[in-house]
Amino acid sequence: MDLQVSMGTKFKAVVVSLFLSSLLFPLVFSGSTDGLLRFKLKKRTLDQNNRLAARLESKEGESLKASIRKYNLCGNLGESEDTDIVALKNYMDAQYFGEIGIGTPPQKFTVIFDTGSSNLWVPSSKCYFSVACFFHSKYKSSSSSTYKKNGKSASIHYGTGAISGFFSQDHVKVGDLVVKNQKSFRTRIHTGDPCQEFIEATKEPSITFVVAKFDGILGLGFQEISVGNAVPIWYNMVKQGLVKEQVFSFWFNRDAEEEEGGEIVFGGVDPNHYKGEHTYVPVTQKGYWQFDMGDVLVGGKSTGFCTGGCSAIADSGTSLLAGPTTIITQINHDIGASGVISEECKAVVAQYGEMILDMLLAEAQPKKICSQIGLCTFDGTRGVSMGIESVVDENSGKSSAGLHDVMCSACEMTVVWMQNQLRQNQTQERILNYVNELCERLPSPMGESAVDCNNLSSMPSVSFTIGGQVFDLTPEQYILKVGKGPAAQCISGFIALDVPPPRGPLWILGDVFMGSYHTVFDYGNLTVGFAEAA
Repeated sequence: MDLQVSMGTKFKAVVVSLFLSSLLFPLVFSGSTDGLLRFKLKKRTLDQNNRLAARLESKEGESLKASIRKYNLCGNLGESEDTDIVALKNYMDAQYFGEIGIGTPPQKFTVIFDTGSSNLWVPSSKCYFSVACFFHSKYKSSSSSTYKKNGKSASIHYGTGAISGFFSQDHVKVGDLVVKNQKSFRTRIHTGDPCQEFIEATKEPSITFVVAKFDGILGLGFQEISVGNAVPIWYNMVKQGLVKEQVFSFWFNRDAEEEEGGEIVFGGVDPNHYKGEHTYVPVTQKGYWQFDMGDVLVGGKSTGFCTGGCSAIADSGTSLLAGPTTIITQINHDIGASGVISEECKAVVAQYGEMILDMLLAEAQPKKICSQIGLCTFDGTRGVSMGIESVVDENSGKSSAGLHDVMCSACEMTVVWMQNQLRQNQTQERILNYVNELCERLPSPMGESAVDCNNLSSMPSVSFTIGGQVFDLTPEQYILKVGKGPAAQCISGFIALDVPPPRGPLWILGDVFMGSYHTVFDYGNLTVGFAEAA
């Protein structure tokens, strides 16, 4: 799950606008003749009423932080005893989660399997003063014969709340696999035991956790972003020999007419869940499952944003597909999505638009234009507000650092948009009109952009180049539908998130992308693979 988390080298954020809605159904188990243990899942469709809680939640935090979620910053299946399949529940086609057990006997918890974080946490029986804890399963250490005390404090901060508590250690059951004594890395060094910690959450003050249908998070990222340097549970599954191959894979079922929500397979891949061959790319930076991504195309045409390459992560815990505001705004414009008008953006175009165009035509350095016209300072990597008063507030005499930063960001986006239009030999009038249209498409405070459900058939595809292959998303794949019939609303699956250097700019390929492309996380070879989902 994730709302904006801030923890050392990372920060998380939960997509509250899309996954706070639906009731959990019990898992239904069924046998299999192929040696795999399969869990059949049921799911519910989107419900407009469920978005109300998300809107209430957004008022608790900053606009973008309330919209997204986190960040700062191979082969065939093995034998049945070497692989395990964990069923995933489908939550509004926006979040997928499954059931684990902690302790002896196992205490059951519903968790999001999140490749964008690395810690395991669940509510604690010692959570007395957070309303959220009364609506979820709680770990009771006194009921487990294998519990071992740790007590080290831990906290993860979100844009609209936080969870805090302390580390403990115990056995964790994932499917039929039992990972023993989840302890700390430090303990393992001294004892030689294969182990890792988990967090007992004693405070969950955010309304997000009250209405959420999951109990906790099971992180599948790398130890480099683990809070408290705790060893991720996947590391211990490998170290304890519980899986034959150092691979796990995700299949999300996006078919709203089917009850099955998806599967995560530990130790291999299920060939029934993909078509053709996977395209593998190397992990470029351990922490998230990060890799290099090529061009971004709309309707088969380059947006010009990633011609020099971009970085991306495959994140099962993010509902939507997130990217830099500049290009996401352009994509939402091209697909006909509407956001909230940004007066600051339009003010930049009105006052500086022609000047920016002239400077681009004079072959000025694009990255320095905004500092040269006085809206930003340039530190060698990005624009930083230098305190220029917003033209919107000139008459009132008001000024704020937030508005200054908006003016600087608006200028930087305007330069990119104009540069792309100049490449297409557009006239000055057309360019200025186009950039003003993009200003109107800037994301709303919730980060959402809506489209007319009747226009899906005329919307363009949006594509991403990974490993030299083009991965297309059709409108049916990148649009999320809320409700049915005349009351239905359609939400763009593209949302803006600006991750600052050195970690960013960064694209987050969440469930919108992973729902269309079966994803393999190869820990042994440090690669990520994508193939068309079946």
